[in-house]
Amino acid sequence: MLDWSRVGELRDEVGVEDFGEVVALFLEEVGEVITKLQDNTDRSQLEQDLHFLKGSALSLGFDTFSKLCQDGERQSAGGSADSVDIDAIVNEFTQSRDVFLAELPSRF
Repeated sequence: MLDWSRVGELRDEVGVEDFGEVVALFLEEVGEVITKLQDNTDRSQLEQDLHFLKGSALSLGFDTFSKLCQDGERQSAGGSADSVDIDAIVNEFTQSRDVFLAELPSRF
């Protein structure tokens, strides 16, 4: 679900003092796109939204979420945006976020 070694690498890259801000920005920006996906039946921007989510997720170690976004991005690029399982993507983000926030203090 989470790649904690990547989380540690990012923390080292940005520094301990800025890491909290990076996490907050990630959660805010990804949360906005997740809300858009949940509320929007127009899937014309789905490929771009999933590309953004995939990259953001990779940077913070949300491994399984990133893979689901990548799969959805490929489906969208192949003309099958309507078959992308948005609920699975949203659920994985929610679960990953909850585990991340619960375990982060004890890991670093």
